[in-house]
Amino acid sequence: MTTLHHTVEGRADAPALLLGPSLGTSLRLWDAQAPALSRDHRVVRYDLPGHGGSPASLLREPTVAGLGALVLELADSLGIERFGYAGVSLGGAVGLWLAAHHPRRITSLAVVCSSAHFGEPAPWHERAARVRAQGMEWIADTAPARWFTPAFADTGTARDLVADHLAADPAGYAACCDALAALDLRGDLGRITAPTLVVAGRQDAATPPRHARELADGIDGSGLVEIDRAAHLAPAEQPERVLHALLGHFGPPAGDRFAAGAAVRRAVLGDAHVDRATAATTPFTAPFQDLITRYAWGEIWTRPGLDRRTRSCITLTALVAGGHHDELAMHIRAARTNGLSPQEIQEVLLQCAVYCGVPAANTAFAIAHRILEEQAPA
Repeated sequence: MTTLHHTVEGRADAPALLLGPSLGTSLRLWDAQAPALSRDHRVVRYDLPGHGGSPASLLREPTVAGLGALVLELADSLGIERFGYAGVSLGGAVGLWLAAHHPRRITSLAVVCSSAHFGEPAPWHERAARVRAQGMEWIADTAPARWFTPAFADTGTARDLVADHLAADPAGYAACCDALAALDLRGDLGRITAPTLVVAGRQDAATPPRHARELADGIDGSGLVEIDRAAHLAPAEQPERVLHALLGHFGPPAGDRFAAGAAVRRAVLGDAHVDRATAATTPFTAPFQDLITRYAWGEIWTRPGLDRRTRSCITLTALVAGGHHDELAMHIRAARTNGLSPQEIQEVLLQCAVYCGVPAANTAFAIAHRILEEQAPA
C-alpha cells in the first residue's frame, strides 16, 4: 500500500508525534522544530497529496476526512496506534478532525495558524479551478504576501517554502482546496477531549487570531498562545517561539526528563563522577540529586538553543564569578569532554578576568592549570 511521503526521526520506542504541513508547503515546514522534538518523540513528518513526495492520486476523497484517513493509514503502516499531532493550517484542520472523530488515536493536539472553518466554499473552488487550468505559478507568486510578514518574505527560508509551493502538483493542490471548501468543524469542537494547544500568528491574514480564539473557546480545557511578528507560517517565521510552545505542550513526563538528564550528565561529566555521586547519595541528599538531574541536566542542558560547547563556556564563567571552585574543577573537565581546547578555556578565563575580576580569574587559572596538567598525556 502506498502511503503519504514521510520522514521519521527519533527513537523507535519514543512516543509518536505526527507533524502536518499547510496547503502549498512540504514537510520542510517543520525543519526548525523536528530535531528538538525528536529528542523525546518519534517524529513523523508527512507531505500532503500532491505536495513534496506524496502523489496527488492518494487523495481518493477531496475532504479533510479523506486527508485524515490517509494520516491514519500512515500511522498504521508504521505500527503507531496512538500519537500526538501538530499541524499548520490545513494540517491543523486534519488534526482537529482526527481528534474529534478518532479520539482514541490522539494523545495530544497542537493546532497552529489554523481554523475550524476557512471561509465560504466559492473562493476555494475558484482557486482550485484556476490552478487546474493555469498551473501553480500564479498562486505561488501570491504566497509571500499570504504566508509571511514583509520583514520575513525575502529570507532564504521563505524562498525555499515558496519553491515548494511552485513545485506542488496542481491536481493535488486543487483537491486540497476542495477539501478546505467543504470544511466546517465548528460543530465538532466540543467532541475534542485530547489536551489541545492552539497557536496563532498575530499578523496572520489567512487565519487571523480570531479563528484561534474560536478554537480555544470551543475546545474544553485548551490553551492559546499568540505569537507576535508571525503571519500564517509561524513555525518558519518564529521557529524558536513555536518550538518553545510545542515543547511545553508535548514535553516529556518527569520520568523521561530524569532519564534524559541522567544520560546528558554522564555524557558531560563522565561515568566515574556520576557513579561516585550516586554511591554517595543518602536519603537526605536524594531529593537534591533528583532535582539537578531532572532540572539542570534534563531540562536545561538538553535544550536545543545552545550546543554543549557554548553551555560549557557559560557555566565556567558563572562558576568563576560565584567562586565555586570545586564545581569549577569539575566543569573544566566537562568543558574538555564537550570539545573545548585548553586555548579556548584560556580565552574564557581571560574574559572572566575583565568581567569577574582579576583575583577570581587568578584562582580559576590555577584550578584550570592543575586540571589540564592532570589530563595531559604522559
